[in-house]
Amino acid sequence: MLIFRWLAMMFALGIIVSFALYAGTGQERFKRFGLLALKWAVLAGLGFFAVLILERLA
Repeated sequence: MLIFRWLAMMFALGIIVSFALYAGTGQERFKRFGLLALKWAVLAGLGFFAVLILERLA
């Protein structure tokens, strides 16, 4: 569980830094990377919680 928490914090930090760089520079590549990382973080979170729910049901 500790590894998953650490990975989630790294995803969040990367997303925050990416959007901060976009706000500071206005370059679209930082916004695009931030949205891509956000999408994968949400998908990973959904998968993680799906596994937890399936464990409870079994």
